[in-house]
Amino acid sequence: MLDLQRIRQEPDRVREAIRTKGIGDPELVDRVLALDAEHRRTLTELQEARHRQNTLARQIGQLMREGRRDEAQALIEENTRLKEHIKTLEARERELGEALEALLLEIPNIPHPSVPVGRGPEDNVVLHEEGCPPAFDFEPLPHWELATRHGLIDFERGAKVTGSGFPFYVGKGARLQRALVQFFLDLAVNEGGYVEIQPPLFVNADSARGTGQLPDKEDLMYVIERDGLYPIPTAEVPVTNYYRDEILEESRLPIKFCAYSPCFRREAGSYGKDVRGLNRLHQFDKVELVQFVHPDTSYDALEQLREDAERPLRLLGLPYRRVLMCTAETGFTQAKKYDLEVWSAGQQRWLEVSSISNFEDFQARRARIRFRPADGGRPRFVHTLNGSGLALPRVVAALLEHYQQADGSIIIPEVLRPYTGFDRIG
Repeated sequence: MLDLQRIRQEPDRVREAIRTKGIGDPELVDRVLALDAEHRRTLTELQEARHRQNTLARQIGQLMREGRRDEAQALIEENTRLKEHIKTLEARERELGEALEALLLEIPNIPHPSVPVGRGPEDNVVLHEEGCPPAFDFEPLPHWELATRHGLIDFERGAKVTGSGFPFYVGKGARLQRALVQFFLDLAVNEGGYVEIQPPLFVNADSARGTGQLPDKEDLMYVIERDGLYPIPTAEVPVTNYYRDEILEESRLPIKFCAYSPCFRREAGSYGKDVRGLNRLHQFDKVELVQFVHPDTSYDALEQLREDAERPLRLLGLPYRRVLMCTAETGFTQAKKYDLEVWSAGQQRWLEVSSISNFEDFQARRARIRFRPADGGRPRFVHTLNGSGLALPRVVAALLEHYQQADGSIIIPEVLRPYTGFDRIG
C-alpha cells in the first residue's frame, strides 16, 4: 500500500497513477483524505479525553486526601461520563482506522517516472531483442502437435482427471520439466547468488493480502474455503511473506531467494488461441526470484534481477525480447515491470515467460517488512522485487518448437543435456 503521508502530500499524483493504470477510481483519493481527516479528528478528541481523564484522576485524589468529598463527587460523576465517552471514541477510532486501511488496500502503486504512459499492450516498449528466429525448410509444428506426436504431454487425460489446463507430463516430457527446474535453480544459486527456499504451496489471507493478491486478484486464485487457505498463484506470495511482521538488520540486505513451486491460477476469462496447449494453464511450474533490498538500491537491483532472468534464455539459445510495460500493463502492485517474451517458432508469435518487477515499499507496507538502519533511527520499509526465472510452460513450448527438425525429432540444447540425460527427443 502507499504511505498515507504521500497521499496527503501528493494527491494529484496518486489520482494520476489510478487513471494511467486504469485500476480503481480516482475518487478513492478523496474518500481516503476525508476518512483520514475524520480519523485524525477522532484521534485528537480521544487523546484530549484521555488527558482530561488523567487530570480528573489527579484532582479527585487530591480532593479526597483533603477531605473535600462533595467536590470530589462532582468530578467522579464527570469522570464516569467521560469513561463512557472514551469507550465510544475508541470504538469509533477503531472503526475509522479499519475503514481507512481497507480503502488504502484498493489504491494501486505509483508508476516509476521511467514507465511509459499507455492504455494497452500496444503502448509497451520493446527495449531489446536477442537471438534470431530459426529458418526452417519445412512447415514447423506448434508445440501441442509435437508433444502429442512424441508422447510428452497428455492434455486429454489431464482434462479427464481434473479439467482443461491441468496436463500430464509423460516420459521425456516429465524429465524435460524436471531438468529445466534444476537448471534454473542451479543458475540462480551458483551464478546469481540466491538462496534456495522451498515454500508452502498454500497461504492464508494475510499473506495473500501482503503481496497484493487480495483484494485485487481474488478472481484469479483458487480458494479452499473450509480452511481459509489459497493455493499459491506464484511462489512470490509465500516467499515475500517469509519476513512478514519482522524487522531485519540493514547489514543483511540484500536478501535473495529462489524458489521452485507449482502455481495455481484460475485464469478466469481466458479463451481462444491464447489457451491452446501450454500457452495458459491452471497449474504450471515456475522458478521464482525474490529480493529484499535497501530502498536506495532497488532500481539497480531491478536491472540485476532482469539479467538473472535473461541468463537462462541466452544459455538455452532461445530468441527473446525485453519489454518495458506501460502504465496500464504494469499491474496493481508494481512500480516498474519488464516482461521477457520468447519467440514461438511454431505459432509465429511472442510468448511471455517472465515478469520482473520492483514494488518499492508497496508490498513491504502491506506485509510490514522493515529494516533497522545501521546508523540508528527508526526502522524503514524494505523494497521488494521479484521475477520469474523462469515460468516453464512457454519455455517448454518454445524449446520444442525452436529445436524441431525436419525428420520430426527435437534436439535438446547442449547446456541442458547433463540435466535431461538425453540429447534428442524422437
